[in-house]
Amino acid sequence: MAKVAVTGSNGFVGGNIANMLVAAGHEVIGLVRSESTKTLPWKTKVTDLSSRTSIADATTGCDAIVHSAIANDFNKLQQNRAYAYDSFVGLTQRITHAANNNGAQIIYISTGWVMDGTGHMVAESDTGNPVNFYGVLKSLGEQVIRDLAPDTGVIARVDGVMGIHQTLEVGPRTQDVGFGYFASALVADLKAGKTFTVFGGELVNKVTAPSLAAEIGAQVERIITRKAAGTFHLVGDDAISRMDYARLICDIFELDKLLLREAEPPVEDQFPGNVPVDTSLSNLATKKALGLGATSLKDLLIALRTEIDTGKITAITKPQGAR
Repeated sequence: MAKVAVTGSNGFVGGNIANMLVAAGHEVIGLVRSESTKTLPWKTKVTDLSSRTSIADATTGCDAIVHSAIANDFNKLQQNRAYAYDSFVGLTQRITHAANNNGAQIIYISTGWVMDGTGHMVAESDTGNPVNFYGVLKSLGEQVIRDLAPDTGVIARVDGVMGIHQTLEVGPRTQDVGFGYFASALVADLKAGKTFTVFGGELVNKVTAPSLAAEIGAQVERIITRKAAGTFHLVGDDAISRMDYARLICDIFELDKLLLREAEPPVEDQFPGNVPVDTSLSNLATKKALGLGATSLKDLLIALRTEIDTGKITAITKPQGAR
C-alpha cells in the first residue's frame, strides 16, 4: 500500500480522491490550510502551502502527492494576477519540488479548460490552447509537471465532474457555465418539484465528456499503483451537450423532463472571460495505459444515483490496491 498526500482534500474532487484511496487501503494525508469541521476517514495535516519546506516536511515518506487544490474565486484571480499566478503555478512548483525532494510521484489534477473548445474528444497528446485566464493558469501548471518531473510526473485532466461532496453537506454552488455540480443540482431541484434552468446561449461550455469524482479517485489509485507517468484523461467515454445531458439525467433518476428550461446564465453566474465551447476529452490512450474497462455516461449516472440515494461513494473501476 502507498502513502499518499492530497492537496485540496477538503474540496470536491480532492475529497473524493482521498476517500477512494482510503477505501483501497492506502494511507492518506490531506494537506490542508485549516482543519475540516467534519470527521473524515483520512488524516489531515495543516500545512503552509506557501512554503516549499513546509510541504516537503508534511510529505516526508510519501510515495505520491496528488495536487488537486485550486483557488476558485475567479473574479479575484482576474483582478489580482500575482495572487492568481502563485495560487496555481507557484503552488504547483512548490509541491513538485517537494515531491522530487522526497522521491514521491506528483499527480497534477488539470482540466479540459486548457483546450480552446474548437476540438471534440481531444486526445491526451494535445497540450492545449486555453482561451481564458483559468485555462492559462492550469496549462502553466501542466508545464511545471513536464519541466520538473518529465519522467515520473502525471497530468490528470478531468471535466464535467459530478458526484457528492465529501466534506460539505451541500456543494458550494449549483450550476456554473462549465459543468461543475450540474447533475447534482439538477437532481436536487427536480426532486423538490422545482424547475431547472439549463444554461444555454453563447456564454457557456456547451459540450463535455462528464467525469464522476469517485471514478476519478479510482483511476488515480490505479495510476499510483502502476507508477504510471504522462498525461491521462480521467473522464467518461461519451461526450454530450448540456440539454441532452439534462434529459439523460432525468431518464436515469426518473425525473420530469417538463421541469427543464433553457436560458442564458444570469450576469452573476457568467464567467469573467471567454468560455471554451467543447471541452470533451478522449480517454482512449488512458484506458489502454491503465487497463480500464467501459465507463459509459449512463453507467456513471447510475453510480451517481447510487451515491445520492445511499450517501456511499461509488466507482466503476475497482482500485488495484483493493485486490
